[in-house]
Amino acid sequence: MAWATRGLRGSTLEEMINLTNETYRVKKLALIQKIPTPINPLKLNNADRTITLAYFEQKSTVDYIGVIQGVPVAFDAKETGRKSLPIQNIHAHQIDFMDDYERQGGLAFLIVHFNFYDEYYYLPFVVLKKYWLGSKAGKRKSIPYAAFEKDFLINSRKGHLLHYIEAVERHLERLRLNGETNKTN
Repeated sequence: MAWATRGLRGSTLEEMINLTNETYRVKKLALIQKIPTPINPLKLNNADRTITLAYFEQKSTVDYIGVIQGVPVAFDAKETGRKSLPIQNIHAHQIDFMDDYERQGGLAFLIVHFNFYDEYYYLPFVVLKKYWLGSKAGKRKSIPYAAFEKDFLINSRKGHLLHYIEAVERHLERLRLNGETNKTN
């Protein structure tokens, strides 16, 4: 797969997450690492030492992996200019990885930015998987905005650009109240 100008979609969202993750680390709330996607450069601009054309060496899993107060997490950052999140923005190998991650007791999710509404949401893997499987069965090819719970809206608070730990905590509390684990069946 060649990479050119479209390869950096979501970079603003990722930068916001990176800055938030650094404040989480400094405050000892979480340790989250950005997982780089391995690329093979084809063309370089020697004047400013930038890559102008490259291809992905292998499929990546998710954008971030780490631990939040003892809970292992793996998540991906997605952006959409639509009023829904297209399923085509999520790849089968990512679904497989997140499913395996949750089977091992980790917590997998997406952080989604709706440009149209200028809102950020936490989307639990269980919801993502439901829509993914539905799309493969011929149903809806996107996750509607209405599927994103207001309780999982991510805000800028307490010095964090995207304070997503609050949504993680709400999700974990729901699981505890329902006597569930985050393991996928």
